[in-house]
Amino acid sequence: MTVHTGILKAGAVILMAFGVLFTMAAWPPLAGLIRFLVDLFAWPLDGAQTLAASETRLALAIGGGVMAGWGMTIWLVATRLAEREPGLVRTLVLLPVVVWFVLDSLGSIAAGVPVNAVFNVTFLVLFMAAFRIRGAQRQPAN
Repeated sequence: MTVHTGILKAGAVILMAFGVLFTMAAWPPLAGLIRFLVDLFAWPLDGAQTLAASETRLALAIGGGVMAGWGMTIWLVATRLAEREPGLVRTLVLLPVVVWFVLDSLGSIAAGVPVNAVFNVTFLVLFMAAFRIRGAQRQPAN
């Protein structure tokens, strides 16, 4: 089974973009978009989520940096290794995605924001699709 690198690269770019947005949100004047998303996910949309506490901003900076770094790693794996070692790439990408999905979703539910767990399904499906589409295309017709 080979890797559909276009989907994998798109997922990497999305991860990096969210990572940058989360990191920027550590500085209150740039927190607007993430503050809105957190407020939306922690329904009702009431402006109660300010992200102003220093420990919240620290978590945003750390999480954003890790997310952007993970996205860059996936980009490099997709562009430099995917076509040569599709099985290795599948392991290097899908296992960490599943670990992230389970922990992030459980943490979101524990935090009282289960909508984020539902949103996480989108990323899970995106990365799984990168390993399914081309493999299905290469199977002979019955």
